[in-house]
Amino acid sequence: MLEYCIRLRVDVIDLLMEKELKEGLTHSSKAIVVQHLTAKAIGSGDLPVLATPAMIALMENASMLAVAPYLKENETTVGGFMECSHLKPTAMGDEVEAEAILKKIEGKALHFDIAAYCAGTKLGEGHHIRYIVDRERFLSKL
Repeated sequence: MLEYCIRLRVDVIDLLMEKELKEGLTHSSKAIVVQHLTAKAIGSGDLPVLATPAMIALMENASMLAVAPYLKENETTVGGFMECSHLKPTAMGDEVEAEAILKKIEGKALHFDIAAYCAGTKLGEGHHIRYIVDRERFLSKL
């Protein structure tokens, strides 16, 4: 019986440790370039190519989802800083994948390396900071 309890306790501790917010967490988010994601539709340009704001939104989505499972139920993250380059155009119908890697944790500030790719070609890269916030407290400031 004691062996069973010890084994169960170790299993629970292992499960809890897997839910720890730590550097190195990653996530990839994908999207197909459709009309509403083009520079022409968003208004950031006049060509039917992936808009820079759409690429940035996909990068933010990957960053948010990389850490979401590790936050408390009442917490979320909000974007606070974005620095990135948009290196190559992407055509309608192409699939874009954004990757985020949690590189550093400074209190409530989460620093990510971000990149976007299409068919293995890097489209953009940069640095993104998200902040952990309490949902209700954050919304109460509106």
